[in-house]
Formats: sequence, C-alpha cells, structure tokens
Amino acid sequence: MSGPVRDISEGLRGPGDETAAGTVTAGAMVRAEAVVREYPSGDAVVRALRGIDLTIGRGELLAIRGRSGSGKTTLLSILGGLDRPTSGRVLVDDLEVSALTEDELVDVRRRTVAFVYQAFGLVPFLSASENVEVPLRLVGTDPASRDARVAELLEMVGLEARARHRPYELSGGEQQRVAIARALANRPRLLLADEPTGQLDSDTGHRIMMLIRAIVRADGVTAVVATHDPAMLDVADRVVELRDGLLV
Repeated sequence: MSGPVRDISEGLRGPGDETAAGTVTAGAMVRAEAVVREYPSGDAVVRALRGIDLTIGRGELLAIRGRSGSGKTTLLSILGGLDRPTSGRVLVDDLEVSALTEDELVDVRRRTVAFVYQAFGLVPFLSASENVEVPLRLVGTDPASRDARVAELLEMVGLEARARHRPYELSGGEQQRVAIARALANRPRLLLADEPTGQLDSDTGHRIMMLIRAIVRADGVTAVVATHDPAMLDVADRVVELRDGLLV
C-alpha cells in the first residue's frame, strides 16, 4: 500500500465533543425501529431481517459483524435507502428515509449518505481524481471548488501523487482509498461500508480501517462498517453482531 495516509485525527475537535474513546455523542444519527425485511423465495418467504432495533450515535464508528448471509448487507442497504424495510422504519439525521420517494432518496444518497463497497466500484476508464470528482459533478459543484475538493481528498488519503492513474494502475489498497475519497466528496454525514477490507490483505485492511477511524474522529462522520474479519473490529467504538437476521 504505497503512499502515506495523512493523519487527520488531531486538532479538529472542540472541548466536550467526545468521550474518552473519541466518539461524538450529540444524539442519534441513525435509528432503526423494528425493521423487518422479507423476500419471496418460491412458495416460501426468506426473513433477512427479523425486527432490528438499533441506534447509532453521531460521530460513532459502529462495526457490524456476522457470517455471510446474516443480514449485514441487507441492513446497510436499508439504512442507506437502497432498499426498503417490509415493516418498521429507519431515520437518518431525523429524516425518515424509509418513507421517502425515490427522487428524495436519490438526493439523500448524494448529499447525506455515502457507500464504500468491497469491490471498490471505481469507473475503470477514469483516473483516480476523475473518480473522486464524479459525485461533485452530480450535484453541480463549480469547477474551481470541485478541483480543490478532489485535491484535498486525495491528499487526505495519501494519493495525491497517483491522481492521474487509472484503477488498473493502482493496488487494491490504493483503489479502496480512492473509493473512500469519492464517498467523502460531498461531505456526507453517514458513511456505510460493506466489507471494505474483504479483498485486501490483513495489513492493508487494517490501514483502511484506521483511515475510516481517522475520518470519523476528524470530521464527526458517523460510520457503519459490516465485516466478518475479527482483526478489523478493534478500531470500532462499538461492535454488534447479526445472526440469522437478529441482533445478538
């Protein structure tokens, strides 16, 4: 994983903004209330989530652990408005996202919620800087502000020297750092990461988690990370476990 990750965790918090662990605690950023998600499967019904009650504080880094098929991805998708619960409701920043129209959800996903995926999801024919630029173009950011924000983000993740490289010219860790920079482009308040270290070796994966940790502490972003890797859990403020669609 070439290039240092700049330390962004110091000097950006005021007094009274954190606990001893560095977590901002000014109320709830996410509230899931009795969330059920069911899918038809032939003549049967698959209950992916079986009544989830979960509150996530502002500025908290929450890790959701569980085996494949436990419901982690389904829960992240519902928290971020990519999917809707069969019953129950989800509030993000006091907005009931589970009741929004599709157009309203698009706006939430562009401005409030950001996603990081295991497979990186970069556009292969765009450079690192162009990939980071995409969300800024979607909301109509002016060119000068766009260029400054891209440069700031690539410096933050230690990739300013790789700005013109395309994904195939980057390592897995570098691609994931570009994906994180892209997710942060529009200054989201909620970052959802689905197995962000799943394709990386353990050392690189731990550095990615430490980068997410630094972003949470520096900017007060709330982050929810789904993982089944025990080595990734030590940097979280809190860990919950999903098993067969239930929090245990």
